[in-house]
Amino acid sequence: MKIKNRQQLLMVLAIAVVALFAADKIILSPLGNFWTQRSKQIAELRKKVENGSQLVRREQSLRSRWEQMRRNTLPNNPSLAEQQVLGAFDRWSQANRIGITSINPQWKHDADEYMTLQCRVEAAGTLNTLSRFLYDMEKDATALKLEIVEISARDNEGQQLALGLQVSGLVLTPQ
Repeated sequence: MKIKNRQQLLMVLAIAVVALFAADKIILSPLGNFWTQRSKQIAELRKKVENGSQLVRREQSLRSRWEQMRRNTLPNNPSLAEQQVLGAFDRWSQANRIGITSINPQWKHDADEYMTLQCRVEAAGTLNTLSRFLYDMEKDATALKLEIVEISARDNEGQQLALGLQVSGLVLTPQ
């Protein structure tokens, strides 16, 4: 009798182990994976909600900054935009006593929403005057971006420097 009871006990234990293994593979593992994925999704959604809340709180300052940026773009008229950029270069060069040898403007139509006026500028001056010129250009409210700056010596002592710039100005086209 003991052997038969042992066989039944072992059989029940074997069936229980197989049932636990099947339950783990069929129920517990998928539920655990689902729970993990759900937790990640909830964390991402909470982060998005927090970012959205921050945007809502900062809406007024963002809108005022955007309006300021829109006001400082170049006019939509190409000749007026070129005139404004050339006038700005003239103003900066006179204020800092540097000589501009050439300005080559070129229009780029990158997208329907905006155009860019790219200018290649060649100038000459001392290190002090050129650095002040660049500072004034960067601090100006006009929507100009310095893309390339090249400085090289024009004399053996390095007192006179040549400045090569590539500058782009933004023009927003009306919707």
